[in-house]
Amino acid sequence: AEINPNCGDVFLSTAHESGVNRISIGIQSGNDSELKALGRTHTAKEAAAAVNRVKKVGFDNISADIMIGLPDSNRETLSKSIDFICGLEPRHISSYILKLEENTLLYKLKSTLNIPDDDSVADQYLHMCEALEKRGFSHYEISNFAQNGFEGRHNINYWNCGEYIGIGPSAHSFLNGKRFYYPSDIREFVRGARPVGDGSGGDAEEYIMLRLRLADGVLFSDYRDRFGRDIPDSVKNQAKIFEKSDLAAVSQNSVSLTDKGMLVSNEIITELLECF
Repeated sequence: AEINPNCGDVFLSTAHESGVNRISIGIQSGNDSELKALGRTHTAKEAAAAVNRVKKVGFDNISADIMIGLPDSNRETLSKSIDFICGLEPRHISSYILKLEENTLLYKLKSTLNIPDDDSVADQYLHMCEALEKRGFSHYEISNFAQNGFEGRHNINYWNCGEYIGIGPSAHSFLNGKRFYYPSDIREFVRGARPVGDGSGGDAEEYIMLRLRLADGVLFSDYRDRFGRDIPDSVKNQAKIFEKSDLAAVSQNSVSLTDKGMLVSNEIITELLECF
């Protein structure tokens, strides 16, 4: 279950009693000034109290969110957030780069905000990867870090092109090679709205695109088992070019992205898929 730090104890108790075994908390930062800039309604102290309440209810598998590229942020402010969040002893950490979406307050205020440039954000990302690895968190997916055995099973399933069912407004599903979703209107969902088709999925190109989000990348044997053929040599050769720039790693068994490569994953994946 995903919660904000101001989530009530009744929900936490009910979730635990109902069999929920993992709680993800949207902490975002350990710096109150950054939380205020984001428009968050909690402070760092309140976030810490929320984690303690979650533990008291009986949850051990706790994930925390952290954001990078925030207004006025730099490596030092990020280090403070990392120290703060790791001090709360989560088992899993999800990280996201701030993206200013149109029609949001932050987007409207962007001209007044000191948003770090791309190079600064890249420096924060690589610093975070190194810092979390030193604290025992494996960087198993572009945006996710976990202690051994606490990787998000749902995340790994998505990036393996695995099937899943989503129930509720805006929930997406993938089943029998088809993708579909429910409309966002909760009233229509309650009235029995049918899911909307969203095309097919699970082909070779999508598999490569999704698997390259994972640290172990595309496994050649798994690709062969799924699609009955070897991955094209043209893809491997292009990946070797990226390897020279420390953006990818190519072995006899796989091709994967480095931390540096994950920063520009969209561009790398696009070029690899053009080799088909």
